[in-house]
This record gives sequence, C-alpha cells and structure tokens, in this order.
Amino acid sequence: MICGSTGRARPLAAPAAVAAAILLAGCGGASRPTGTADAGPTPHGYVAGAEEAAEAQWRLVLAEEGGKVHALDPATGGTVPVAEAPGLRAMGGDGRFAYLTVGDGLRVVDSGVWTVDHGDHVHYYRARTRVVGDLRNAADPDVAGDPALTTLSTAGGVRVLDRKALDAGRIGEAAKVGGRVAVPYAEHLLVASPGRGDVTVHDRAGRHVSRLPEPCPDPRGQATTRRGAVLGCSDGALAVTHEDGTFRARKIAYPGEVPDAERAREFRHRPGSTVLAARAGDRGAWVLDVAAGKWRRVGDAPALAVNAVGEDSPVLLLGRDGTLRSYDPASGREEARRKLLEEPGGTRPGPVIEVDTARAYVNDPAGKAVHEIDYNDGLRLARTFKLPFTPRHMVETGW
Repeated sequence: MICGSTGRARPLAAPAAVAAAILLAGCGGASRPTGTADAGPTPHGYVAGAEEAAEAQWRLVLAEEGGKVHALDPATGGTVPVAEAPGLRAMGGDGRFAYLTVGDGLRVVDSGVWTVDHGDHVHYYRARTRVVGDLRNAADPDVAGDPALTTLSTAGGVRVLDRKALDAGRIGEAAKVGGRVAVPYAEHLLVASPGRGDVTVHDRAGRHVSRLPEPCPDPRGQATTRRGAVLGCSDGALAVTHEDGTFRARKIAYPGEVPDAERAREFRHRPGSTVLAARAGDRGAWVLDVAAGKWRRVGDAPALAVNAVGEDSPVLLLGRDGTLRSYDPASGREEARRKLLEEPGGTRPGPVIEVDTARAYVNDPAGKAVHEIDYNDGLRLARTFKLPFTPRHMVETGW
C-alpha cells in the first residue's frame, strides 16, 4: 500500500529507506479502511480494500529504461516497486490507472489513488498499488477517462474499458468503436474518424446515437474541461458541449494558417481546467482558452514538454536547453524562468511536466531525479527527489 500525509511541501523528514518502509507498512491514525463495522456508512465511490483520506492523494508512476515501474509518493519522497514491463516504450494515464505500452499491447497498473467528485463534496481514496493485467493490440494509445469509462484511441480504432472492472482488478471491455480519437463525455462517447473527421456520438455500449454537424479534420488529441470536451483538428479545435439532452459543437479556428508540423497534437492541462497547452512544433507552445474560444502562441523555441495549470495560472514550457519557463495564458508574457535540467537529451520519450493543484513535477532522466516546482512562486524549486534509477517515463495519478 502507498499512503500519503499532509506534509506535501515539507522537506523530506526521513531517509528514503525509512520512507519506503512506511509506505509498504501502510498508514495509521487519521485514516482507516472504510466500510468496516466501526467506519460508518460506506461513502460514494468506495472500492473494496480502499481507505478514505482527508485530502487528495497524489502519486507519480515512474518507469526506468529497462521497464521496471515504481511509484513515488510526493508527501514522503519514498518510492516502491510496483511492476515489470520489459520493452516498455510509452506510458499514459487516466487519473488513476497507468497504461504501459509493451510490444503491441498494454500492461495496466492501478496506482491505488483516486478522487471521486460529487460536485458538492469530494472523496479521496488510496489502496494497494497493483498490476491489473494486459491488453493485446492496443499499443501507444491516446488515453482519456471519466469515472465510468476509459477510451484507448489508436490508429486501428477505439477500445473502451469499463472502469468498474478496472476498479475490481480486471480488464473488461465495454465497446470497440471505429475512429481515430475518442473521449468520454456527458455519459456518452465522442468519436472522431480519420480523414475528413466526422464526429459521432455513441452511448456507453458503443451504439451510434447521432452525428455532429461540424467535422474535425485529421483529429489528434483530446481533453475534457468544465466547459465541455475538446478534440484537436487540423484547422483548430472542436469544442463540444451538452445541454438539455443535445450535443452542440463549435470550431475554435487557429489564428491564420498553421503548418501541419506546428499544429497541436496532444493537449496537456490540469484536469477539468479550461486552459489547455500543446507543443507547437519548433515554435513554442499553443495555449487554448476554451472559455474565451481563443488560441495564443507562447515562446518561440522548441519545447520538450508543456502543461497548463488553469485559469489565471501559469502555462509551463520546458525548452530543449533545460530551462523551465512560465507564461501568462492571457497575455503570453513570460513571467519566470529556471534552469532545471543539465542534460535534457534528445532521446524519446523526453521529460514531461505533470501538474496538480499545488505543484508541478518534471522528470529528469539524465539526473536520475524528479523535480517538484511551486509554479505559483516564480517556479521555485521546492524539492528534488533523487532516485536510484532513470525515470524515463512519468504520469501523475490521484485525480
């Protein structure tokens, strides 16, 4: 079991070996297993074997070059081994589960931390980290998820996984749908086809419901925000909303002609936020403000990684020179910079930026470390977690 604490921004108070032992032993005191005789009513979103916590439980799932997978708890700085994935070449996540591309398929790892948001209240859970299983013919997917479903979009179509089955520790497919990009939204699936980009609406069993009037040519990338779902298109982005049982779409066009090499292909953002970031080829990054319906370009140099924290919060860009920069999403003005990586390297995959409600994390393969950044304090380096392995891949979970 991996357990958290409230000391998120504190310096590490114990040696790594002791921290790892605490992680493996579990938590005591404030948290207790829910659903037991003395724990009161079973809360919404509870899964057998889980503990409910008083605050969000973040985890960084890290994988080294040889395919060994570890989980790092930012609250303590401790790491534990969780899986083996020989030949690993890519990793994605849906907020709780990590999807590791091995050969032509996936190995699915349950990070053991997640959030259940009921609007007027929120539940936070932690449980044992474990390998769920393997899925064939699903390599290198674009991953999107909600509390009920996770979509795995590949060039060969869309696989739809049942989250209840994943919660229970097994892989269950809810549907298979033809298409290039998909996203669960408003208790349905939005699926964009390759080429012309017809966008269709399906129910959760994969059955066709309707087609949107606005296409999304050559779809790449997706996101879900508080103002609807977003699909990346060659001519901009398609923003889809749902009201009174009706799906509506509007195109947010790029500001002028954009070469194919500079279009947005993968959106990065703090989950739920309406500000998205995407690399813009060798010309910085795109910022898409979904609420305002506007694109803005920030920076002018090639980016290794980008992410957007949210409305009135920084957009982060890690350059090939190893410098992390923050930009105001409304004006595009650079607000802070910090030299972070000494050897960014040109190998793939490169470093990534993960963000949550308080911190950003950047994996440093050459330095065998993960850097924790306070993005609201001029990119202050809060902590550096030194590791006994090379963190080639990283996703954050706990959402």
